[in-house]
Amino acid sequence: MAVTTWSGEAWARRFAAGDPIGERVVVVVAHPDDETLWAGTLLGRLDDGLLIHLTDGAPADGADAERLGLASREAYADMRAAELDTAIEALGYRGARKSYGVRDQEVVFALEALIERLATDLAGAAVVVTHPYEGGHPDHDAAALMVRQAADRVGAAVVEFACYHKREGDRVFGAFWPGPAQEARVLSSAEAARIDAALRAHASQAHVFGDWRPVQEHWRAAPAYDFAAPPPPDTALYDDYGWAMTTGRWRDIAAW
Repeated sequence: MAVTTWSGEAWARRFAAGDPIGERVVVVVAHPDDETLWAGTLLGRLDDGLLIHLTDGAPADGADAERLGLASREAYADMRAAELDTAIEALGYRGARKSYGVRDQEVVFALEALIERLATDLAGAAVVVTHPYEGGHPDHDAAALMVRQAADRVGAAVVEFACYHKREGDRVFGAFWPGPAQEARVLSSAEAARIDAALRAHASQAHVFGDWRPVQEHWRAAPAYDFAAPPPPDTALYDDYGWAMTTGRWRDIAAW
């Protein structure tokens, strides 16, 4: 079991300070590009990092593959993997990487097995970094649930990066829904340039983030969520997309 010597709040302050981190840090993200959008500068500061992608970024319906003129869902997943390789190089990340290879939007269907796998991968970790539970995407919410359960088993602190959620009818990027205290820092020009290069590598996702680029990082200790209740914004962005996965269905499945 890992011995946690820093609280989540203390880790958030350390991440915001922008200094190199020598301890074992595991970063768990839902999709290729999440690592760049929300934790891009942290990755380049880790001496002992493990980056885990829960999905291959390709939904089962194949609509994204068709949009890009690709022959199959698998071809789209391969494209996203190649983009990720280029983005990681641009970010200067030197640590280990794993992909659990779940299809996009389907992490919640495999929670029990994935939590067991993640708990094993967290061995020796001092802190785990992941998404908040804010209804931005069903895989983001599943990551928040998974990390909390797995981290509690091994005694690791949990810190969240600001992601996106629905507020007043719009998608808000790079900010938390108001809640627990958070830490923030302004990106340097060199950091902003690296993230811009990495996001340009994720060209298949340009329709999602467009020309938006982070100018600040936001970090906070993960609160004690009630995953059986609606996310804190009391609404889910993905309910607007017409997907089969709704926030009500997600909570029903997540209550196993």
